[in-house]
Amino acid sequence: MAKRKLIGVIVAGPENTYQQRIFDGLFSQCQAYDYDLAVFSPLVSVYHFDQTYLRGELNIFELINFDLLDAVIVVPISLNEDKVTTVEGYIARKLAEQCRKPVVSLDMPINDYDTVYTDDTSAFYHITKHVVTVHGCKDIYFLNGLIDSVVSQHRLDGFSKCMKEYGLHCDSANVFYGDFWYSGGEQLADRMISGEIPVPQAVVCASDHMAIGLTNRLIKNGIDVPGQVVVTGYEATQEALTNHISVTSYIPGVNLMAAEAVNRIRRIIEPGKPILECMEPDESGMSIGGTCGCQEDISYLKDRLSSSFYNVKINYSDRSVFDIQDMGRLMDSYMLETLTASQDPADCLRRINDATYLIRPYDHLYMCLREDWLDTEKSFVHGYPSVMRSVIHAMPDNAEDYDISERYCDDIPERSFESSLMLPQMIEEHKSACVYYFAPIHFKDNMLGYTVLQCRLERKIKISNVFHTWMRNVNNALEMTRVQNRLMRFSVRDDMTGLYNRRGMEQELEKLNASVTGGEYRFAAVVDMDGLKRINDTYGHSEGDYGIKAVAAAVSACALKNELCVRAGGDEFYMIGLGSYDKDSAQERVKAFEAAISAENISAAKPYEITASIGCSITPAAGSVFEDVIKAADYKMYRYKAARKKQRR
Repeated sequence: MAKRKLIGVIVAGPENTYQQRIFDGLFSQCQAYDYDLAVFSPLVSVYHFDQTYLRGELNIFELINFDLLDAVIVVPISLNEDKVTTVEGYIARKLAEQCRKPVVSLDMPINDYDTVYTDDTSAFYHITKHVVTVHGCKDIYFLNGLIDSVVSQHRLDGFSKCMKEYGLHCDSANVFYGDFWYSGGEQLADRMISGEIPVPQAVVCASDHMAIGLTNRLIKNGIDVPGQVVVTGYEATQEALTNHISVTSYIPGVNLMAAEAVNRIRRIIEPGKPILECMEPDESGMSIGGTCGCQEDISYLKDRLSSSFYNVKINYSDRSVFDIQDMGRLMDSYMLETLTASQDPADCLRRINDATYLIRPYDHLYMCLREDWLDTEKSFVHGYPSVMRSVIHAMPDNAEDYDISERYCDDIPERSFESSLMLPQMIEEHKSACVYYFAPIHFKDNMLGYTVLQCRLERKIKISNVFHTWMRNVNNALEMTRVQNRLMRFSVRDDMTGLYNRRGMEQELEKLNASVTGGEYRFAAVVDMDGLKRINDTYGHSEGDYGIKAVAAAVSACALKNELCVRAGGDEFYMIGLGSYDKDSAQERVKAFEAAISAENISAAKPYEITASIGCSITPAAGSVFEDVIKAADYKMYRYKAARKKQRR
């Protein structure tokens, strides 16, 4: 079976209306061609007020391995909002330096890549026609976006074409330029309010946000909309629908544009293969609001807002409620409180796994963390380490077409993988074309890892504010777990050596005692450093500390994986274990420790020799306790020390 093509998508703010319509077009066309999609996206807009947090979000772009992709689609408009251009520039450089695959840009040029545009010209022809023919307006302003934008020119062409067709005036006197943002509309409103320019019969705005800014500023200053001036926007965003006077707007053919981008990619990566016609959108054309005076389209308003309602009372007996991500269900779950009550890192990961029902529907969820994510002394603010670890793999109980025998994966070394693979499962064979959403896991700008949400394209699942909030809860819970783990480590670990202290040993011994089933042996080794006082008196206490840490390192080096390593006192250490030891294990451990101490001396090259004495004891677990095994090992350690003293005489 041939490897399925994988198309990467670089976008920001995936919850926004424009981006959601892009996904509609990508999903339909990629499903038709059986292509997978990998979406790399910060969950916030690029103009986010907290720059430190934004850096943590944007780091997801550093994960992209272009060599694993067959092509790339970029959404520059999402990377260039509210006059913020740094992110767009960063992506442009990254593509130029690292990407050797076909790239198609949507609605805004980036580098010299092929660009596909939404048919804004036709849209603005129809908007203007509505204002002229339905409302009888002749004196009409056009509030455009940035003057040097290709998109602005397309929108102006549609306005001009309609005005000329109906014999109406259209030149620089009634065309104004803004920034596609609220401020552009507010600035034009201020000029009308001050009397600098007359109030026209209508203003056709090149974006909803400018229309909102214009409408609200005019009304606030006593100019009636739509009584004195008709206002229209563009894109039919949620902000336009929920404005206190809803904005008459237009639903653009963004999904057709996105689908055409997939067609252009297909011509390059699979030349000669048939090109399928793009499906018409489910919704398109005029969206009637209150700013033009027509009867508002209430049904469209309800459809668009249904996913944003906070449903306080939920009928959980109706299983279909899980087919839609619901903010009310998320808030009602007290997810954050549940996660922050975690007892330890493993418990936190299990609770996160349990909370994945809140972001259904999906097919698979993977959570990948850097291997040292619990180390609060380390931070990773740019890129990803060479190795990541998969700590969660969640699937709904009703997942179809997949092996669902494994609901949860513990944090184990066998789950480690090279970060250049991004997600190993993505490049494995699977039955249906899927979308993989890569979302960053971080606290402020410290990268902890990333989550991947996998959904079959046929399900048309898009990122929502529910998933965004869910991820914020995960980020905060993991950071709290890191801090709690550090505090707990201080209470059960020796600060100098990192080994268990006596309190930690007692806690772990309780667990070992509870795990005894019969047939095991108890093992204990007691290690005592030689000549610590001499080193302190001759070379200073810092060198004595070095010697203690060297002995601790030797203890750790020769201990088995499941054994406890303990600093029992100033220069005394234990190794404690429960398992299938044999009669030769004690002597083998003595030899291993002697070799480890010798290696420490060679690497240290100190003017003094670091030495230590060791004694080991092994006893059947049944009918014995660890305290007695440790006493027996302590006795053998003193015999070992005495024998070495005789040898030195």
